[in-house]
Amino acid sequence: MARKKNDEDAGDGRLIEGAALEQERDFELSLRPQWLREYIGQSKVKENLGIFVKAARARGEALDHLLLNGPPGLGKTSLASIVAREMGAQMRMTAGPVIEKAGDLAAILTNLSEGDVLFIDEIHRLHPAIEEILYPAMEDFELDLVIGQGPAARSVKLDLPRFTLIGATTRAGLISAPLRGRFGINFHLDFYPVDDLQAIVVRSAAILGVEVDDPGARAIAERARGTPRIANRLLRRVRDFAEVEHEGRISAAVANDALNRMEVDRYGLDEVDRRMLITIIEKFGGGPVGVATISAAIQEEKEAIEEIYEPYLIQIGFLNRTPRGRMATPAAYLHLGLDYRAPGNQRDLF
Repeated sequence: MARKKNDEDAGDGRLIEGAALEQERDFELSLRPQWLREYIGQSKVKENLGIFVKAARARGEALDHLLLNGPPGLGKTSLASIVAREMGAQMRMTAGPVIEKAGDLAAILTNLSEGDVLFIDEIHRLHPAIEEILYPAMEDFELDLVIGQGPAARSVKLDLPRFTLIGATTRAGLISAPLRGRFGINFHLDFYPVDDLQAIVVRSAAILGVEVDDPGARAIAERARGTPRIANRLLRRVRDFAEVEHEGRISAAVANDALNRMEVDRYGLDEVDRRMLITIIEKFGGGPVGVATISAAIQEEKEAIEEIYEPYLIQIGFLNRTPRGRMATPAAYLHLGLDYRAPGNQRDLF
């Protein structure tokens, strides 16, 4: 009986946890801009994309294929959904790792309607054989399939509706040149300045019904690593502290207290960032050291280091990427309160 009760309690716990995750996803979706006019930041991208969309609509054509690249959390998925909405089209979503066989991609392409937007996240992770099928689909809106095997095999060509492929990637360098060349529009999304992030925090707070003053919004923006997704996540967590301990209002003092207690420092670095920098400095003399070695030392995935942590650390001048490996900069030593020692002759560590 006791065991049954424990099982029920565990089940309730899983349901509560699942509900919390679902609520987080709902919040994330509710905070995304719906139209280009609501999109904050990336002014050049926004301006040019607006022109391309208007021109395509005026001609009654599908928008040219679009490649969005940049670090995670900068709004690539939001832009894709905005393009579909601005074009009055349906958006179908998938991801590079999900498409394992040619038949998977064929099923997706043949179910598209005229003008639809097909969004492929992590497009750099497409298998080369899948890419080969995409080439004629993107250029000629045709699908070449081989049916059967051996002597009985035959080629079948299917016409596809004119669609827009939007690819998103955090690793543009891993996309093959033939695939990259078939995108008519290519945008790079940069980290956001603090002013834009502050505007995003104010907008998100209004949607969530959270009272935040300008200094409070700026305090969150300054520690958001130049990333809207992180700014919204920090806002939700600061809101929790404000509701429990400060009558629900977020000021600069409340925000800084909450962020300090979450161990997010004034540059937005978290425990993994600091562990990575300290490891490079203390274990490897400041570098150079290979990313695979760093991955093993701090027990983080190599891809996570390259896609999530490293770009921002390079952006703020705490890390250098050299042909021999990664090196901590004097600014990193200063921020961590460590004495700077110019790297000596370091053995290559890859």
